[in-house]
Amino acid sequence: MQVSIETTSGLERRLTVGVPAERVDAEVVTRLKKAAKNVRLPGFRPGKVPMKVMQQRFGAGVRQEVLGEVMSQSFQEAVVQEQLRPAGQPSIEPKSLEAGKDLEYVATFEVFPDVEVAELGGFDVERPVAEVKDEDVNEIIEVFRKQQGSWTDVERPAALEDKVIIDFAGTKDGEAFEGGSAEGSELELGSGRMIPGFEDGIVGMSAGEEKTLELTFPEDYHSEDLKGAAVEFKVTVQNVQEMSPAELDEELFAKYGVEEGGEEQFRKEVGENMTRELKNAIESKVKQQVMDAVIDAHDALEIPQALIAQEVDALRNQMFQQFGGAAGQDLDLKSLLPDDMFTENAEKRVKLGLLLSELINKFELKADGDKVRATIEEMASTYQEPEEVINWYYSNQEQLATVESKVLEDQVVEKLLESAKIVDKECSYQEAIAPAEQGEEEA
Repeated sequence: MQVSIETTSGLERRLTVGVPAERVDAEVVTRLKKAAKNVRLPGFRPGKVPMKVMQQRFGAGVRQEVLGEVMSQSFQEAVVQEQLRPAGQPSIEPKSLEAGKDLEYVATFEVFPDVEVAELGGFDVERPVAEVKDEDVNEIIEVFRKQQGSWTDVERPAALEDKVIIDFAGTKDGEAFEGGSAEGSELELGSGRMIPGFEDGIVGMSAGEEKTLELTFPEDYHSEDLKGAAVEFKVTVQNVQEMSPAELDEELFAKYGVEEGGEEQFRKEVGENMTRELKNAIESKVKQQVMDAVIDAHDALEIPQALIAQEVDALRNQMFQQFGGAAGQDLDLKSLLPDDMFTENAEKRVKLGLLLSELINKFELKADGDKVRATIEEMASTYQEPEEVINWYYSNQEQLATVESKVLEDQVVEKLLESAKIVDKECSYQEAIAPAEQGEEEA
């Protein structure tokens, strides 16, 4: 087999591969002979079809099948021979496929970059310091009571946090626009579900009252026709309802998994869950700052476009499923969720994956078994039968590998934190668990 290699640009490589004709022709003959033992053709006894007839009837199809397999096999042999690490599938362009002549094709593909990890000393990390206080527990319990509460009609003007049932009709330049009208629509005032000014305009209205709201759509609104547009909404309030939170009783406790121990046990478990959430949130924010420092220190690292494309597809499918999409639905996801929605995050994730892999090798790390066990036990502690969950993880290699991967990442973070400048910042529970600002989300 003859192989020549060319660097076309950056990480792209072009392999020209020549495979002796004998390798293809011999395999075609072997398969035709094997098929002849079972093929049935009019005028011939079973297993007695002449090779010439087999060639005429089936030769082209068998050869096409063999060519595909030989190109795939020889490509793998060529990259091993040339010590290349392809990133993604190659684009193969046949040059010579004629029977009796050497097979020749050109494979174009990207390779993984050679990653050289920079020294990461003295970078800054701000670590939130917070605790779960009684008032924090009370706030969460109030949220639970409202989640399980009920709405009742009231005869008073609507206020923030009330729910209103409304009819509305929107017009732009006197004409109705798509999606601008509804009847019997439920809206919680203060939810921010509608455009700015809509919910505030309803505050103070009573059941049976009508009002016209003069509003402007935001400049970044998703519809091109409505970006920055001045519109009017005619609103009629049918009902005003207020929330009656659920009682703090056994029925409420049971809905959140507390069957015994009453309010004391309920508060205890809520506090424990909040403490666990706080710990995870702090670790996540510290970890994200370390990961950002790793990426910033390797700004010039070139990454394969093929890997970015794969990650974009993965993120797109993940978002689709999160919003209720089902596998197998006949939808054009690329139109619904275009690549540019995910490209920046995909690039960051691919780069971080390459760097973490190299850091794991550099530090000669392996997933610590005790930490893997502790991580699984912590996740299992939120279930009613923790031992069953633990056994499930250890009997499921794919899920266990996911936990081991997370533990390895955490071990890299621990190693890098040894040389970081850590500054503790006092904050409230709510501030500590709040998501990172946009642009700082976890990769």
